[in-house]
Amino acid sequence: MPEITSRPQEDPGRPAPKGSDRTRRSAWHRKASAPVSVWLVALLAVVIGGHWIPQQRWLLVHMVTLGVATTSILVWGQYFTESILHEKLAEPDRKRQVWRIRILNLGVLACCVGMVPSWPWVVVAGATVVGLAMCWYALDLGLQVRRALPGRFDATVRFYSAAACLLPLGAIAGAVMAFSPEEPWRTRLLMAHQGLNIMGFVGLTAVGTLVTLWPTVLRTKMQPTQDRNGRRALWIMCAAVLVMTVGSLAGWWWLEAAGVLAELAGLCVVGVDLVRCAMKKPPRDFPGYSMGAAVIWFAIWLGWLAATILIKRDHLLQEDITALTVPVVIGFLLQLLLGAMSYLMPMVMGGGPAIVRATNARMHTLGALRATATNAGLVIWALAAGTWTSRIGLGLAILGMAGFLPAMVAMVKTGVGMLRAKRAAVEQKASAPAAERADHSPEGRSEAPEPGKVAPASKMRTSTNHPAPAPTAPTSRRSFAEAAIGLGAALGAVAVGRRLDGDTSESGSSGHVTATGRTTTVKVSMKDMHYHPSAVEVPAGNRLVVQLYNADPEQTHDLYFPSGAASRRLAPGQSQTVDAGVITAPTQGWCTIVGHRSMGMELDVTVSGASASQSGSAATPTRRKIDLTKAPGAGFHTRDARLPALLAGRDHPMTLTVTESTQEVAPGATIRAMTYNGRVMGPAIHARIGDTMDVHLINRGSMGHSIDFHAGTVSPNAVMRTISPGASLDYRFTLHRSGVWLYHCSTMPMSSHIAAGMYGAVVVPPHDLARADREYLLVQSETYLDAANGKEVDADKIAAETPDLTMFNGHANQYVFAPLTAKVGERVRIWVLAAGPSRGISFHVVGTQFDTVFKEGAYLLRPDNAEGGGAQALDLASAQGGFVEMVFEEPGRYTFVNHSFVEMERGARGLIEVTS
Repeated sequence: MPEITSRPQEDPGRPAPKGSDRTRRSAWHRKASAPVSVWLVALLAVVIGGHWIPQQRWLLVHMVTLGVATTSILVWGQYFTESILHEKLAEPDRKRQVWRIRILNLGVLACCVGMVPSWPWVVVAGATVVGLAMCWYALDLGLQVRRALPGRFDATVRFYSAAACLLPLGAIAGAVMAFSPEEPWRTRLLMAHQGLNIMGFVGLTAVGTLVTLWPTVLRTKMQPTQDRNGRRALWIMCAAVLVMTVGSLAGWWWLEAAGVLAELAGLCVVGVDLVRCAMKKPPRDFPGYSMGAAVIWFAIWLGWLAATILIKRDHLLQEDITALTVPVVIGFLLQLLLGAMSYLMPMVMGGGPAIVRATNARMHTLGALRATATNAGLVIWALAAGTWTSRIGLGLAILGMAGFLPAMVAMVKTGVGMLRAKRAAVEQKASAPAAERADHSPEGRSEAPEPGKVAPASKMRTSTNHPAPAPTAPTSRRSFAEAAIGLGAALGAVAVGRRLDGDTSESGSSGHVTATGRTTTVKVSMKDMHYHPSAVEVPAGNRLVVQLYNADPEQTHDLYFPSGAASRRLAPGQSQTVDAGVITAPTQGWCTIVGHRSMGMELDVTVSGASASQSGSAATPTRRKIDLTKAPGAGFHTRDARLPALLAGRDHPMTLTVTESTQEVAPGATIRAMTYNGRVMGPAIHARIGDTMDVHLINRGSMGHSIDFHAGTVSPNAVMRTISPGASLDYRFTLHRSGVWLYHCSTMPMSSHIAAGMYGAVVVPPHDLARADREYLLVQSETYLDAANGKEVDADKIAAETPDLTMFNGHANQYVFAPLTAKVGERVRIWVLAAGPSRGISFHVVGTQFDTVFKEGAYLLRPDNAEGGGAQALDLASAQGGFVEMVFEEPGRYTFVNHSFVEMERGARGLIEVTS
C-alpha cells in the first residue's frame, strides 16, 4: 500500500528551509485550496439569503458540486497522484496547476452568474471553461502516469483521468439545460447530467481514492484482494455510466435502471473489502465515521434512484429526480469531502508526528456527535418527507456538517501555534555556543532526535499555550457518549417535529387536549373533484392516518394538511398513507393542484370529545400591485405578433407537449404556468378551409391535461379526454369553416388551466380574403396572481372574477415596449381572439377607424359599403374571434386597447408604430 501520508525524510525537529519541497508543497496547497474557502463563504451567503436570491436551489447544489467538490478533487487528486506515483513535481508544474484551478473556478463563477438572470449563453461559456479545465487536468494526470515508474496503483490515477474526462460531457448536458428545453428532453438531459457528473466524475474519483485512503484512515492494512477488486469495480462503474447515459438520452427507462444498478454493483464489489477493513479495525474518529457513512449514502442514493426509475418508467419527470438531491449532495458528497479533508489537512500541515496527532485530535473534536447528528438528521428527513419533522431533521444534519468549520479553525490554531513554538526552540538551540551544546546533560541529549527519527510525543517540548497533544483517536467511551448525545438530539428533533406536525389547530380554541396514544385510520378515495368521504370524525387526541387512493380515471390528485403532512401527487390508481398527526382541533385538508380545491376537493376533519370551533371567513381576494410602466424582464422574449405563414400542404401533423414552468406574465410578476410547447399561449396555427390537422398531444406535466380545438367538429369523448402525466393521445380533425378558433385545456377546472396559459388560436381565413400588407394576431386572456411569484394561479380570485392582469399574447403591455409596425397607406389586418377564461374584449385602435370587420365567421363591415360606414370597436365575448382592417393615413404612434378601460389598465394595451 502506498504511504499516502509520507513526507520527505527531513528532520522534523528542524524548521523547513525556504525553498524546500515541504515548503513549496504547503504553499501550493494554500494557494490551490483558497477557492474552496471562498465557495464555502458564498454558500453560507446564499443559504442566509434564502428565497430572495433567484435560482437559490440551483446555486446551492452547484456551489457544492462544482465550486467546493470539483476544486477539492483537483487539489487532492493531485496530492494522491503524487503519493501513488512517488513523483515530486517541479515548481513550474505547481504554478501551472494553481492557474488551472483558478480557470476552473472562473468557469464555475460564470455558470452561477449566468443562471441567476437566465443568460444561457453565459452558462454555456462557463461550462466550456469548466470542461476545458477538466480536460487539461485529465491530460496532466495521464502524462504523470506515463513519466512515472510502473506501480501497483497506477490504475487508480488512470481512472482519475477517465473520471475527469466525464465532467466536460456532463457540463455539456447542463449547459443545454440552461436553455430550458421542453419535456422529455429536460428530464433526459438531467438524468444524463447526473449520470456523467455524480455516478461518473464524482463516483469514479471517490471509489478510486477509497481503495487506498480507507485503510490508511483506519490505520490498518489493505485486504489482499483490494487493489484487484478496486480495478474491477472501476471498470464496472465506467460501463455503468456509459449505459445510464445512453439510456437517458434515448429515453429507455430500462437501460437507465440497468446503468444505475450496475453502478451499485460496482460499488458493492469494492465495498466488500472496505467492510472487511472496517471489521478488522473499526473507525474511531471523525474521518472514518464520515467517510463510511458517505459510502452508505451513495449506495442508498443509487438504490433510491433505480427504484424511482423502475416505478415511474416513462412517467419519470425532472421533479422526481431533483427530490433525491439531498441524500447525494449532503449524505454522500459533502460527508465524503469533509471526512477526507479532516484526515488530510493535518497531514499537509505537517510538523512531525506529535503535531499531526494534536491537529488530528482537534479535527476530531466532537466527531462522533457531529457524525451522528448529520446522519440521523438525514434519516429523519428521508422517513418523514413533507413534514415539520423532516425539515427539522434536515436542519440537524446541516448543523452537524457545520461543526467542521470550528474544528478546522481549532486545528489550524493548534498547528500554527505548535509549529511556531518548535521553530523558536530550534532557532534558540541553534544560536547557543557550541561548548554549551556539548555540555548538555544526558537527559537533555536524549530529547534531541537522531537524524531521520522523530522524538517521542512525551518528550517533545511545547509552550504553555499548547499543552501536550491528545491521542489521535479518543477512547471508545468518549465516542459512545458523543454518539448517545447525537441520538438524543435526533430524538429531540423528532419530538419537536411531531409536536408541530400534530398541532393542526387553525382557529378557535380546543382547550387542553391530551394525546390518547390511539390511532384513527380512515380510507379516503379521490374522484370527480371530491374526496370520498368528504368529512371524517376523529376523537380528540387521536392520531389520524389517512389511507389515500386515487380512484379518478384521468386526474392526478393529492392531499395536504396545514400541519405540513401531505401526500405526493398520485396518478390514477396510485395510493399512499398520510399521517396527519395528533388531532386536537377541527382542521381541513385539500388538494394543492391548481383549481382543484375550488372545485370541491376539501377534506373536513372534525373532533369529537372536545369543545372546539372553527371560525373565520374567507378573505376578499386582493389584486396585486404591478408596475406596468416598467419594461418586461431581461429574460423575457417578446411574442412575435405577426400572423405565421399558411402551413404548406393540406395535411398538417404537429406535436403539442404540455409542460409546467415558471414564466413571466408582467414586469416582476411570474406564475407557475401550464403551457403547450413551453410558452403561455400555445403556438398559433394558420391553415386553410379543408385542411386536416393531425395533432399528437404529450403530457409532460405533473397533473392531468387535455385539449379542445374549437376549430374541429369531432366527438369529444376520445380526443378531448384528460390524459395522465407521461401519456399521449392523437387528435385529428378537418377545418370546415373560417374564423379564428380557440383551443384550450378542457381538464377541470378549465378556468385555472386557461388562466395558467393553456390556450391558443387556429386562424382559418375565409375563401375570398384579399391580401393585406401586414397581418397580426392578438389573443387576449386574463390571469389571477398569487401573492408570491412563481406560484400557481389563485383559484379564489378566479371564482371571485378579480383578475390581476389582462394580457395580449401572454404578457401584459409587452407591445408597449416592442410596438407593432406599419407604414402609411398599408392595409393592416389584426386578428383578435378572446381566450378568457372569463373576460371578453372591446378591441379599439386609437386614432383610426376600421373599414372591415369580420366576427365569428361573417363580415359585419366591408370597405366601400353602401352606407359609407366604419367601425370603432370589435366586441367579442369569451371564446369569440374575428378580425378588423384599417389603413393608417398619417405617421405616428397609435395605441390599441381593450376599450373596457379597467382591462386596459390591467395590461390590455399596445402600440403600433406607423412610419411614412
